[in-house]
Amino acid sequence: MQEVAGRVVAITGASSGIGAATARALVRAGAKVVLGARREERLAELTGELGEGARAVPMDVRDPADARRLIATAVDHFGRLDALVANAGIGMYGGIMDRTDAELAEMLDTNVAGTVWPVRAAVPHLLGDGGDIVIVSSVAGLRGRGNEAVYAATKHAQMGLAGGLDRELHKRGVRVTALCPGGVVTEFAMGRGRTPESPELAGMMTADDVAAAIVQVLAQRPGMRTLVYSLRGLTEED
Repeated sequence: MQEVAGRVVAITGASSGIGAATARALVRAGAKVVLGARREERLAELTGELGEGARAVPMDVRDPADARRLIATAVDHFGRLDALVANAGIGMYGGIMDRTDAELAEMLDTNVAGTVWPVRAAVPHLLGDGGDIVIVSSVAGLRGRGNEAVYAATKHAQMGLAGGLDRELHKRGVRVTALCPGGVVTEFAMGRGRTPESPELAGMMTADDVAAAIVQVLAQRPGMRTLVYSLRGLTEED
């Protein structure tokens, strides 16, 4: 296995859920993390918890300049960048006519452009040195479902991006993985079609489950790569 200890990892969407759990798991494994998210107070709390191995960058992934600033912070503070976990995203449930134009535009921009910009910022620093890009997509990116068609479209876009990046970058030393979780009990879609009492939460994975999978991807043996990693809770219904 490749050592995770000492590696420098940038994480978007890091203030809660899968992003925060991944930051904790990586720091426990000895990595250093640079955490990007919009909620400054949450970021400050998390970096205070994680200590000197973590730095916070308040940012909006929809802004290319903010994405570049996230990566620059990793390079300037820790001397390099070894991996990017492109995790930021939002979701909502409802039919194609059930959400407003503004809501759908926010989801499209956050999930698609908000993945592209951090990747573009990271790639020049990953080439040739065994770097990793992990794009946190979804099982919805493998097949569409009713009442989340636009969300699924954004996740299919991430799958296309990951597949294309693999073909573009793997011979240049960069591994690209599309991580596709099923349901995860987080703040995802809360107030946008999901409530804490939603029955489908039973049997879903935790953010820590997904974080463990991300660490496993980053720790895989040099010379191999995982293109698509799909995971679901054992009792989760389709």
